[in-house]
Amino acid sequence: MPPRRIPTNAVVNVDSSSEDEVEDGARNSNISGYSSATKPTAQSEITAAREGSGAVSSSCDSLESRSFWKAGNYDVGPAPKFTSTPDLLEHARVHPKFLHSNATSHKWAFGAIAELLDNAVDEIQNGATFVKVDKINIVKDNSPALLFQDDGGGMDPQGIRKCMSLGYSSKKSNTTIGQYGNGFKTSTMRLGADVIVFSRAVRAGKSTQSIGLLSYTYLRKTGQDDVIVPMIDFDISSRLAEPIIYSSEKDWSNNLNIILEWSPFESEEELMLQFEDIGSHGTKIVIFNLWLNDEGIYELSFDDDDEDIRLRDEANSGSMTKVHKKVAELRAHISYHLRYSLRAYASILYLRKFPNFKILLRGKPVEQYSIADDLKHSKVVSYKPHAAAALKEVSVETTIGFIKEAPSLGVSGFNVYHKNRLIRPYWKVTSDGTSKGYGVVGVLEANFIEPAHDKQDFERSSLYVRLEARLKHILAEYWKGHCHFMGHQTPGARNRSLHLLSSSQQSRQPKTVIVNGLSASSRQGSNRGFGALKYPMVSFEAATLVDTPEPMSVDQICDENIELFMRCESHKQKDAELKEKIRKVEMELEETRKKCAQLSSYLETKRKQESLKPRIGKV
Repeated sequence: MPPRRIPTNAVVNVDSSSEDEVEDGARNSNISGYSSATKPTAQSEITAAREGSGAVSSSCDSLESRSFWKAGNYDVGPAPKFTSTPDLLEHARVHPKFLHSNATSHKWAFGAIAELLDNAVDEIQNGATFVKVDKINIVKDNSPALLFQDDGGGMDPQGIRKCMSLGYSSKKSNTTIGQYGNGFKTSTMRLGADVIVFSRAVRAGKSTQSIGLLSYTYLRKTGQDDVIVPMIDFDISSRLAEPIIYSSEKDWSNNLNIILEWSPFESEEELMLQFEDIGSHGTKIVIFNLWLNDEGIYELSFDDDDEDIRLRDEANSGSMTKVHKKVAELRAHISYHLRYSLRAYASILYLRKFPNFKILLRGKPVEQYSIADDLKHSKVVSYKPHAAAALKEVSVETTIGFIKEAPSLGVSGFNVYHKNRLIRPYWKVTSDGTSKGYGVVGVLEANFIEPAHDKQDFERSSLYVRLEARLKHILAEYWKGHCHFMGHQTPGARNRSLHLLSSSQQSRQPKTVIVNGLSASSRQGSNRGFGALKYPMVSFEAATLVDTPEPMSVDQICDENIELFMRCESHKQKDAELKEKIRKVEMELEETRKKCAQLSSYLETKRKQESLKPRIGKV
């Protein structure tokens, strides 16, 4: 039986394309990466690049630095001169250097890992029950590699090409996290120089398996001036894996040879073995040639903890032998652990716990941790952001309270999520140096503002500024009403204390007794006939004591403050309701005025018509 053919190209030149362009290209073969008639084969691309640029420069023969932040420092050779070919469509070329510069959007390696976790979480809607993150050893050069594997729907040949294209994303729902179509490329290239993808899928009753290689090392060492991604596909509907040929068997073999030469697997049999634990559908991603730090050791540490993956530089930054007790307590908190521990970061990465999905980190499930569940004296504050017209009914609930270690530990800040995904952990909205908000933590989901491309912050829009101002207000109001629970003084308590102290000193003065309208001092003069009495002769039944009230306790002041605060909030709500009522009444009044003007005009017209009738009759 001859190999089957489908109208796609196994070698993808990664272009920036929209969703509509990719779909149209799959139909009419006019988009780069989908045309078999107009695109050169993998071998012809390499030959053209070599002939156009001359000998490959020595800087491309080997990677000068395995450090990520230095890997883009190399000279770009002269641009090759291409002759126009009648059957070759022009397309925008993407230089391999762009892969590196594009990946620098991830300043933090864990942010890149989170992108790949998001892709697996988005597959829950396709039946995924787990994502596995682990370290594997590459036998070829005895080096570590990073493995991501899920049992989601997988990718068919067209899907894996969309995954490898820049800027394409089919995730447009309100529940999926991915949206820019750039996460796979930026995240994998941020963690290592090369990545190989294995995926199985079932679409329309047809089972396929695909392999794709995105290799910065291959592109650099072969002097490419365009991003070339070799891919091979198989039809596995029957028991045998049957190669799917797009242009020619030679082209398919060239792609296979490139994958075998530049991937960790040296034979086709080794490649096929990678599908054994995937099952009928799912995806496996192997990132190899992991980046090193400035000291020449791997940026990711797999040896410090057998059940965790750590950031070596962050973990070592605070590894002093003797530290202050307060510093030790701070480093034991999750807000510090998430800086260098992937297990800690993954535990709070998603707001809501997954009922039937697990994140397996180095063979052990990550226990999802709810920050809001551990807060003391917690309170839920609801508000409606002033968002766009389409988001008028958006209501945001913020859970705020003291951490369980308060007041001994001063960790504070808001944990802001977007579509269930953590964007900003422990965001301090107060200025440094102030004690306001000491130990107060908040949790909220802000779906009305857009995150930045690395999903580690939000775009600096007007909505973001309003959110920050609102969070400051929420923190101030919560602190005013609850700080005394942790032994802190309420705002303005010092001034009240001075006032109470002054009143207390006045109360210690001798009391004046009024008897029958006369003070004790005046009565003493009239009692001289009875001798020099130490105390005046008074009838206490007819006496009235003039004294100042007893000073209030701190608890009484706090209770009164809370009561006043609640009354103030009630008045604010009534004020808002009255303003809304006034607005509606003004609108009704305006409508009435318009109707009145129309009626007046109509009556005036009628009067003129009636006045003209006698004159017409006389004529």
